Amino acid sequence: MQSKKPSSRAASRPAKFWPALGLAALTGARATTGPMFLADYLSHRVLAPGMASSPLRFLARPGVASVLKLLTAGELVGDKLPTTEDRIVPQQLSTRAASGALVGATWYKSQGGSALKGALVGGLGAVAATFLTYYLRKNISEKTGLNTSTVGAGEDALVLAGGVALTPRPQD
Repeated sequence: MQSKKPSSRAASRPAKFWPALGLAALTGARATTGPMFLADYLSHRVLAPGMASSPLRFLARPGVASVLKLLTAGELVGDKLPTTEDRIVPQQLSTRAASGALVGATWYKSQGGSALKGALVGGLGAVAATFLTYYLRKNISEKTGLNTSTVGAGEDALVLAGGVALTPRPQD
């Protein structure tokens, strides 16, 4: 029996889908982390031909990566404040969905894929991760008696480690 070779289309799908979904999941936990890690990643690479003329190319600019790092630092602090709204309220949820869609579209486009498909993966992934991380944090806090801010600090560490793992720096 002859084994079938995967088509180039099927073989390239994981290179687009899983990283986009991973960055979207980070975005569901912290709205600016996915774009920040992706901008930093893209700012250290040569853009794919399809990205050169794309409006999404702005995420590859080093200045955008720097601004997003500052916004992420602010979000990590602001997330622990008692006045911060829950991430599942409509305004927060829509921000995370849009941020996830941006990350997904940009990742797919940077890999030669469809920005629309990437936006769908990213937006839906961010929404799912928003609810998952919200209820996970809440349940861990309730079951352990730990303050939600303490649990949130652990969540921050996981999000940052995930971003580093998903967006390795090129070797010099």
